[in-house]
Amino acid sequence: MRLISFVNAILVIAALFLLVFERDTLFAFAGRGDAETASASTEESVSDPQTAQNAIGVVVLRSAAREIDSAVLLRGQTRANRQVEVLAETTSTVISEPKRKGAFVEAGDLLCELDPGTRPASLAEAMAAKLEAESRIPEAEARLEEAHALVAEAQINLTAAQKLSETGFGSETRRISSEAAMRSAEAGVKTAEAGLEATRAGIEAATAEVKAAQREIDRQTIEAPFKGLLESDTAELGSLMQPGSLCATVIQLDPIKLVGFVPETDVNKIIVGSEASARLITGLEVKGRVTFLSRSADETTRTFEVEITVPNPELAIRDGQTANIRIAADGAKAHLLPQSALTLNNEGQLGVRTVGADKIVDFMPILLLRDTAEGVWVDGLPETSDVIVIGQEFVTQGVKVEPTYREAAQ
Repeated sequence: MRLISFVNAILVIAALFLLVFERDTLFAFAGRGDAETASASTEESVSDPQTAQNAIGVVVLRSAAREIDSAVLLRGQTRANRQVEVLAETTSTVISEPKRKGAFVEAGDLLCELDPGTRPASLAEAMAAKLEAESRIPEAEARLEEAHALVAEAQINLTAAQKLSETGFGSETRRISSEAAMRSAEAGVKTAEAGLEATRAGIEAATAEVKAAQREIDRQTIEAPFKGLLESDTAELGSLMQPGSLCATVIQLDPIKLVGFVPETDVNKIIVGSEASARLITGLEVKGRVTFLSRSADETTRTFEVEITVPNPELAIRDGQTANIRIAADGAKAHLLPQSALTLNNEGQLGVRTVGADKIVDFMPILLLRDTAEGVWVDGLPETSDVIVIGQEFVTQGVKVEPTYREAAQ
């Protein structure tokens, strides 16, 4: 018994010595043994072909490219088709009751009526002057006919005097006198013609005076230039109007325009006449066509103005509302994928991971075309592509996987 107790005591002392004074050596020895064990385990796993061929399971979407329209999306606002400030053109006071803003007006409706004052009398005076000028025409024409008759008579006398002078039966004095009478008759014709032209000029001047007086009369009634709405009250009764004074503001909202600005990268996708749609900030959706595309870019934003004309018979669309505009363009083929399928490679490039030949993973860069509630439309993939939609973050390019396929509709 004493011998066994002595041996146990020696073993305990040796163990304590190793743990306290040779602990590093002991741990190093134990680590080497683990490493050797791990190495042996690795060699064993490599030697096992079934373990080496185990692949990562992923879910793959077999996607086929589909035709979509490459619509141009932009943000804009509504704008009245027409808007004009109707101004006075003469000085007078308003004698008509005002119309209130918001009222409907037709083209030609009276907006402001001004006091005519003495303008009707001025018109009557101008018309009388015109009649007087016209009455002088017969007299001036008669004088011209008389002058022509005198010229004919002088010509006959001159011819006779010349023949008599040549034969010696007439004196030279008579011939010279006949020539002088002829020149006097011709001068009388020119004077009569000038008098007739002056009379006609007087008629034209009188006619112009009549038109000016009539124009002043017409300026007393200010009318709506087109069908629309009053955006402001018309001038108040008794207001003094001067040239340039505002009578009313009229806007036309049917049809109405949607105005936006297209970046220069998309301007060639739009042509005049293209179909377009828009969703207003109120939720109302409208459709129309492109009626204008600017040929000159804005110097600051480098964008091009585009206008879309939209019917607005109910006047539900107001001027200045925000609108999200979508303009149709030529179609293109693209893939519809879940947004979660998108990933980045080591260079930070956006793309998707696909399964190629021999079930090897490949990375395909893509171009994002449109983001919808159903998914994202992307370009850059082949006509048919097997895209990893679950597990793409756990594999890299060149890794072999075990795919589980699902159709696009699932």
